[in-house]
Amino acid sequence: MPAALHHHATVTWTRQDPEFSSGRYSRAHTWTFDGGLTLPASPSPQVVRPPWSDPAAIDPEEALVAAIASCHLLTFLYLAAGAGFTCDAYQDAAEGTMTRNEAGVWWVSAVVLRPQITWSGPSRPTPEQVAALHEQAHEQCFIAASVRTAVRVEAI
Repeated sequence: MPAALHHHATVTWTRQDPEFSSGRYSRAHTWTFDGGLTLPASPSPQVVRPPWSDPAAIDPEEALVAAIASCHLLTFLYLAAGAGFTCDAYQDAAEGTMTRNEAGVWWVSAVVLRPQITWSGPSRPTPEQVAALHEQAHEQCFIAASVRTAVRVEAI
């Protein structure tokens, strides 16, 4: 692997409302990724009420939760395959919690991963082996290593 990897996203917002300084403007925007995919984004409607947010769009907090869960999934699958196990399905109902930090600023303080995994094949992991795979996946996940958010796995 090279010494550095670069990932790109373009975030675009354009004022659509006549008022701005009063705070009465839409915060809806788009995320465009280097592969060409563009997604609607917005602040969470829990943070900024509609119509100034778009509840149907992705918000940064849920994107962070999804990024942590996705990275854990990909690392877990890599490790499981390397250990000789066959994973047929993996679904995670991940949940992020926002609290205030010492300075009173909101932050995503915890993410709980709740993976449900379906296995097949002649060699299936024991619960202890699955727990070890999750622990290794957490230690090796690029995103988990990049955040100070507490990440916990509650394997089902």
